[in-house]
Amino acid sequence: MKTILYAIEYDPLVLKKYADVADQSADNSVEGLTSLAEDHFDYSDYNGKFNEKGHWSGEEGYICPSDVIYARPARAMNVDGEWRVIVQDIAWPGYTQTQRFETCLFPGAACRTLAPCFGSKCLQKYVYQRMLSFDPCDPQKGIFIDIYKLPSACSCHIPAGLH
Repeated sequence: MKTILYAIEYDPLVLKKYADVADQSADNSVEGLTSLAEDHFDYSDYNGKFNEKGHWSGEEGYICPSDVIYARPARAMNVDGEWRVIVQDIAWPGYTQTQRFETCLFPGAACRTLAPCFGSKCLQKYVYQRMLSFDPCDPQKGIFIDIYKLPSACSCHIPAGLH
């Protein structure tokens, strides 16, 4: 922690290296949906199989069931497979980097409400995100921006020729 604080104090541009939207939810990141509605999606009857009741019925929700969280990661593996500390709430209160993570609950499973003839399946999508970071194995690098591959959506894919 002291090493990170020193790196932040040493780099006068550190505050210009990031910008956060700390108050993220479905209210401001999913068009036409409220966070209250998204929080109450229930996929307990769905298991990804066509012949099960949960595939054809159910309440409101995404066609590919997913888990959505808004979080401030403390550590993550960058695109090169190296672990980094993500700078969060260290030197100044509210100095955060909030991310939206959406992970498929049933990757590769059939999409909800679609007939088997479509051959559909739920696929995990990712986004490359830059975050202000610190290398705990090489403190001399100071604070820098690194790139991370984060789960961003679970989408229904229908292969060509099957619809």
